[in-house]
Amino acid sequence: MSDEVEPGFVRVRLDLSYDGSEFSGWAKQAGGRRTVQGEIEDALRTVTRSRETTYELTVAGRTDAGVHARGQVAHVDLPEGLWAEHREKLLKRLAGRLSKDVRVWSLTEAPAGFNARFSAVWRRYAYRVTDNVGGVDPLLRNHVLWHDWPLDVDVMNEAAQKLVGEHDFAAYCKKREGATTIRTLQELSLVRGEDGIITATVRADAFCHNMVRSLIGALLFVGDGHRPADWPGKVLAAGVRDSAVHVVRPHGLTLEEVGYPADELLAARNKEARNKRSLPGAGCC
Repeated sequence: MSDEVEPGFVRVRLDLSYDGSEFSGWAKQAGGRRTVQGEIEDALRTVTRSRETTYELTVAGRTDAGVHARGQVAHVDLPEGLWAEHREKLLKRLAGRLSKDVRVWSLTEAPAGFNARFSAVWRRYAYRVTDNVGGVDPLLRNHVLWHDWPLDVDVMNEAAQKLVGEHDFAAYCKKREGATTIRTLQELSLVRGEDGIITATVRADAFCHNMVRSLIGALLFVGDGHRPADWPGKVLAAGVRDSAVHVVRPHGLTLEEVGYPADELLAARNKEARNKRSLPGAGCC
């Protein structure tokens, strides 16, 4: 599948962040729901005076309603003339047009072969939770989950290590027709800060739908003593959804960073990421 930029166009990389509390996720939706993609595309059309023309964004990782992003990446293909005319003032104009809960931090001409989604080699999320008996700091209520049982971070980390590596995460994903659930989970670790907030770092080459929030749901059940440390690994091996695995609420989740290879490897990674994966030893049929 070719991802060549059309003649007369230039690919622009956007680095952005948003508070997802008031958004119905990243992707545009019918019915007038407010989305991050829709908001940025509308602002881009307005500040470039493009009237009826919408330049569509491609994003590194679609986030669900209520999920935040600190280090999201997207790209858009713009006509060369439009980019040349507006590039110097586009960032400031977007800042004046966008709502305060979404910001674009940089607009740069992307190197050859760059695709915000398919060139990425990893995405890093953080999920934040507190077991403070008094609840969540009101100033953090939209970014931290309150779990009303004491949590043992050490046993949660023990359980997490059984999930790291390349696996079929069907037990922790919402299945989508024709899509694989095989992913390489590169890191899953938890640290309790001095403020008592537990931050889970979850990094993988890609994620399937609800994967991070399901993994955290399983680890919380281990941390509060409702399940043993080997339970999340057994659920993974079973390969089917377990009704005891809860998909935790979205507001504790933030996309922190997206990683890309060196410029000369972008095109190869772009091609590789489009291939449907299977685990070693898996049959073809």
